[in-house]
Amino acid sequence: MAIEVGQKVTGKVTGITNFGAFVDLGDNQTGLVHISEVSDKYVKDIHDVLTVGDEVTVKVLSVGDDGKIGLSIRKAVDRPQREHHEHGRGGQPRGGSFHGRKRSGGNKDFDSMMANFLKESESRLATIKHNTEGKRGGRGGRRS
Repeated sequence: MAIEVGQKVTGKVTGITNFGAFVDLGDNQTGLVHISEVSDKYVKDIHDVLTVGDEVTVKVLSVGDDGKIGLSIRKAVDRPQREHHEHGRGGQPRGGSFHGRKRSGGNKDFDSMMANFLKESESRLATIKHNTEGKRGGRGGRRS
C-alpha cells in the first residue's frame, strides 16, 4: 500500500526516543511521530504518553524522497470545524505547538512565555559577561 500525505493510518509504536516515536505502518514502512506531534498539550517526557506496542492512528504529514515518513497523532484526531480557525492570521497556524491558544489555568500563551524567557536570559548573560570581563580584562569578579 502506498503511503500518501494526508492519509490516516493505524500503526504500532516500535520504538521511542527523546525526540519522538517510531511507528510501524506495515509493508516494511516506518514513520516518525515527532514529540511535538504527539499531543495538543506540552509533552515533557514522551514515555508519559506512549509505550512500545501501543496501537495508534496517525496522519501522514510528509513523505520524503529518501523514504522518511513524517507522522502526527494529534492531527489524526477529528475536531470540531470551528477549532481549526482559532489560529489567527487567516486560519494559518502560528509557530510553536500551542498555535496561539492559552494553556489551561489562564497562563500566558507559549509565545509570550518564550519571549519573556529570551529577554531574561539575555539580560542574565549580559550581567555575567559584565561581571567577569572587567576593564582590565581577564577573569574574575569586578574589583571596587
